[in-house]
Amino acid sequence: MALFYRFIFFIAGLSIMTFGVCLTIKAELGAGAWDALNVALTDSVGLTIGTWIIIDGAVLVAVNSLLVKRRPEILSILTIILIGSLVDLWMFFVFDPLEVNGLLFKVVTLVLGIFIIGLGAAIYLQAKFPLNPIDSFMMAIIERFRVNLMMAKTIGELIALVPALILQGPIGIGTIIITFTIGPFVQLCFPYFEKLMNRLLEGNFQGKY
Repeated sequence: MALFYRFIFFIAGLSIMTFGVCLTIKAELGAGAWDALNVALTDSVGLTIGTWIIIDGAVLVAVNSLLVKRRPEILSILTIILIGSLVDLWMFFVFDPLEVNGLLFKVVTLVLGIFIIGLGAAIYLQAKFPLNPIDSFMMAIIERFRVNLMMAKTIGELIALVPALILQGPIGIGTIIITFTIGPFVQLCFPYFEKLMNRLLEGNFQGKY
């Protein structure tokens, strides 16, 4: 049962997180740094946003390996493939016909997307399955530079911002907001789902006796 709970948290968390990613893109106030980079690559080169998420992830697997001086976490590529696929599914089947008009509606969509990303990330991290390369990058920064979760996430977003700017991705006020709020939202939600997972696992363990 423990593996079942972890799998549910993993799939549910990634599904929620990618839904939030799509909301921030559709808000059109400026996407998150990584997403702005992928949108820019889609617009300038082709392929889907999800495909570029997968390609970026493969590159980050190598970068993470160098940071922590260990073998590349090849299994994390499976996680990023799932994330890229979910983003494309949400975009094609839910968000493609959606138009967000009016500043207030855009702001609400952006804020909702940020919270949902933090919520989804906090859920999927409980599974302790291979992290997606972007979150592995966050954890590698924590290990390498001894910073907290919020700081590591913010550093990662800032690093992605540079190529997004160079490629003229959808950078705006929303990008700045996302860069400095995703980390705190993850840190805010994380303890609640950590406690929930521990309770489920403890209940499962006690149920055996």
